[in-house]
Amino acid sequence: MDWLDHLRSVPAGTVPMAMISVLATEGSAPRGAGTRMLVTAQAEHGTIGGGALEYRAVEQARAVLAHPPGTWRVQDYPLGPLLGQCCGGRVRVLVEHVDRDALGWLDDAGDGRVLISQLKAGAIQRHVTDGPAAPLSARGDRPREGSRLAELIGPPRRPIYLFGAGHVGQAIARHIAGLPMRLAWFDTRPLFETIDGVTVVPESAIAQCVAEAPDDAAVVILTHDHALDYRLTLAALTRAPLAFTGLIGSQTKRARFLSRLERDGMSAEARGRLTCPIGLPGVTGKEPDVIAIALLAQLLRLPQSSQVQAVAA
Repeated sequence: MDWLDHLRSVPAGTVPMAMISVLATEGSAPRGAGTRMLVTAQAEHGTIGGGALEYRAVEQARAVLAHPPGTWRVQDYPLGPLLGQCCGGRVRVLVEHVDRDALGWLDDAGDGRVLISQLKAGAIQRHVTDGPAAPLSARGDRPREGSRLAELIGPPRRPIYLFGAGHVGQAIARHIAGLPMRLAWFDTRPLFETIDGVTVVPESAIAQCVAEAPDDAAVVILTHDHALDYRLTLAALTRAPLAFTGLIGSQTKRARFLSRLERDGMSAEARGRLTCPIGLPGVTGKEPDVIAIALLAQLLRLPQSSQVQAVAA
């Protein structure tokens, strides 16, 4: 997101600036789609990574500064044969001479919104919306004049529906800052109303929060009460599959819950979606911060969708 702040902070009429945008990657690549850096004749802001890749892209960016504002080009970089890098992946980038008179879209840009870029002859027209974004390939035909790119601003953020505001829940909330995650945090106990971010929900209604979670959410259950844990687990496994359903507890708790779920008619396929204990295997510490970090590392391993879509006009 730093590139947005930098664009906003540089006054119009100052030194010419180019922007490098990673549109798509394939295989091993230094950074993902949506990564950007800004380049002037004398300075660089941000990084797309990759050593030789960035060096060549910056060369292209400084070359485009010799052309009128709005000039753009799409460049493909096979990281192995072209650049002599061992990664072996592919990166497709958009290089443009930033037109400072066409930055009105910055007023609407924000994390989680979608940036629409229409490639025109000698110009890129942009606006911000809340529409969907989908992947752009690093192979095949490059986006060309008339192409329309739909890009999620900022990293994809996994919705984390966290149930329980005790010591472990508070540790998870502390460590989630700076990660590509979006926290929705619930508890039934009024005493936690004073903790920033916690939504206190009546026990009779808390299972509805699980039902309303998006399909790509990770539901993490660690309340103060085993009976409430079971109700939330049942709700999570009964609905459409989530990206992750995690329950804090031991192997003994897991066995008891699975046995009860079977008695309650839960299918083997649905029971198999339960992760209990939570956290990366091999991390054995019981301290709240250790549990939190092990869980968040586990959630970071869940697959994420790509960010950019190209559509012919």
